[in-house]
Amino acid sequence: MSSDPTFAPGCPLPAAGYALTVMAHGGGGRLMQQLLDRLIRPALDNPWLAQRHDAAVIECGGVRLAFTTDAYVVKPLFFPGGDIGKLAACGTLNDLAVAGARPLFLSAALVIEEGFPLADLKTVLTSLNAAARAAGTAVVTGDTKVVERGKGDGLYIATSGIGVIDHPQRIGPRAIRADDAVLVSGDLGRHGVAVLAAREGLGFETTVQSDCADLSALVMDLIAAGHELHCLRDLTRGGLAAALVELARDAGVDIEVDDAAIPVAPGVRAASGILGLDPLHLANEGRMVLFVPPAQADATLARLRGHPLGREAARIGVVRGGRGGVRSRSAYGTFRVIDLPSGEQLPRIC
Repeated sequence: MSSDPTFAPGCPLPAAGYALTVMAHGGGGRLMQQLLDRLIRPALDNPWLAQRHDAAVIECGGVRLAFTTDAYVVKPLFFPGGDIGKLAACGTLNDLAVAGARPLFLSAALVIEEGFPLADLKTVLTSLNAAARAAGTAVVTGDTKVVERGKGDGLYIATSGIGVIDHPQRIGPRAIRADDAVLVSGDLGRHGVAVLAAREGLGFETTVQSDCADLSALVMDLIAAGHELHCLRDLTRGGLAAALVELARDAGVDIEVDDAAIPVAPGVRAASGILGLDPLHLANEGRMVLFVPPAQADATLARLRGHPLGREAARIGVVRGGRGGVRSRSAYGTFRVIDLPSGEQLPRIC
């Protein structure tokens, strides 16, 4: 979408000095937030967007539904641990899951570049279908378009999902409270490193696999076991850092995390050091951050670690009263402010 202010009369430019979109407007950092806050949300103004969650929660006929949509432009289309089909299904399922919704149905729209191998298309669709079926749902509708050779970079996929919230909890940024414990469901940064290594042909000593996975079963298990969940957020573009900054701002709280407690796999840490990347800013596609009451933190952590997708779960921080900031504490007891990057570390990551 162009950042031309004529798109929405009265909306200011997404960022000073920009009259056209740049790649960083889609990267999960500061420029993307400015695009959303200064142009897209004002142009589409409605109370569901104001929820500022991964899925819109809609009351319909006495039933609470969650509805989400996303587009996938990852490069390369195939990477260690997944492909664009699996990514598209899991990304949408995860957006429903962190809203506390059980998935019902998915849709998929394909934009295919002329000359794209049909064998690769079949592989991608098989992955998409397998992930949907494993979650107990299916792709029930969609669309297919073909664009001229050289205009579509192989394949883009847009998916939407609808789920039902069949429990009384109201999970979202507005439910975050001071003293909440901050947990993560697993180690961070795998997807970002896996995609970058495949894209650039980087030969690390150990191949890092993407964490691409569906979190639905894990979230539904926590809810069924009676764990109180104030807020969940899946960690995609911008990683843990972007999620914490957005949630601190939206909830009007300060969040403090402990660097030493944040789980990062040795291969990811080594690759990040070589490439000068911060694991907290790297993309994930099968991890979430959880905000839970302090009295339940240990039990929730134990439940996470008992699930295949939560074995590396950790308690990493606490919510403080404040004005919407995030900081991390080093092993030496010093603090650093965590903020959104102005650009993006890795474009075309999801």
